[in-house]
Amino acid sequence: MLPQRYYVLLAGFFSQLLCLGLARFAYTPLLPLMQQQTVLDDASGGYLAGVNYLGYMTGALLAASLTNLKLKDNLYRLGLLLAVISTLGMAVTENFYLWSLWRFVAGLSSAGSMLIASGLIMHWLLRHKQRAELGIHFAGLGFGIALSALLVELMLKLQLDWRAQWQYLAFCALLLAIPAWCWLPRPAQNDVTTLSRPTDTPPSKRFIYLMLASYFCAGYGYVISATFIVTIVERMPGLTGSGNLSFIVLGLAATPAVLVWDFIARRTGYLKAIMLALLAQGLAILLPLSFSSLSIVLLSAALFGATFVGVVSLVLTMAGRLYPSKPAKLMGKMTLAYGSAQVIAPALTGYLAHSSGHYNTGLYLAAGFVGLGALLIALLIVTDQTAQQLDAVK
Repeated sequence: MLPQRYYVLLAGFFSQLLCLGLARFAYTPLLPLMQQQTVLDDASGGYLAGVNYLGYMTGALLAASLTNLKLKDNLYRLGLLLAVISTLGMAVTENFYLWSLWRFVAGLSSAGSMLIASGLIMHWLLRHKQRAELGIHFAGLGFGIALSALLVELMLKLQLDWRAQWQYLAFCALLLAIPAWCWLPRPAQNDVTTLSRPTDTPPSKRFIYLMLASYFCAGYGYVISATFIVTIVERMPGLTGSGNLSFIVLGLAATPAVLVWDFIARRTGYLKAIMLALLAQGLAILLPLSFSSLSIVLLSAALFGATFVGVVSLVLTMAGRLYPSKPAKLMGKMTLAYGSAQVIAPALTGYLAHSSGHYNTGLYLAAGFVGLGALLIALLIVTDQTAQQLDAVK
């Protein structure tokens, strides 16, 4: 048997596969099929994506405000159930407003896996004097994206319609919920950490405002490709049938990316690493606009997958370094900025695509926002003392 440490980490891994891979991100590879077989068009598809991210933002803000371990554990398990129910719910209706409800619930559940589970696992590791590393847990994000695309591609080969695909995904979700539920121990009655309280180093208000603006830009750029990449690739000349392959490559590239960006940050500093990741992400968004070959599209997907998860992990790690005694203080603000962009961008991009018949304008906007985010980080590096001190500690 594996040591209990790995069971705990794998509980988080499976929760990511369920809540993010299936409940949240399976919508992306299924969107083209739903547009063919249901009333969804580019605009309404974008609105549903925006509602999903509104659910995630709501859940993230709730998670950031919690301190009671028992309550966190109960909400984590509720999130697993909501992920299964919302996935099944997509199959039992064609009502747009009910779909909106289920996408909101799916977004809510994904916050439980991303934030609440992370805190519970970290608490367990520290209490049992284990290495405080969450690489296995967060690897589930990228692998979950790849898994959802693989399952959809397999079901397309079997010629299943959109409704049957959501039903099978709900069955897979139920299977994933079992280890995610059973392998994470419940907090004990007297489970209170005795670790000494570390000292916070609050940054300047200017640093906070510029970081929030930069992270908003990053969220705008991230959500466009994460939501529409399969549909965009399917509509490119000569690439019909390759959309799910691009999403699989994106997920597989994201799986080990957290470890790679941690390695880069130890040598360059966190802010320089974030700026580098944003510049690479902007390039990934622009590549399909200039070249339409399958190899370039897959390179773009891999580069995007490797960078978006790096930006998120680096920003949250940086927030933890500034507020080690209460990381949620800055994480909550960052999540609000990132999530706000994710609510606005899909709806706007869907509307622009519906009006113009293509996604080019939306992609140029996304790349522009990401470039602006990198420019704001560069401004911090050059002019802000907190940023320079932060990057001086490798």
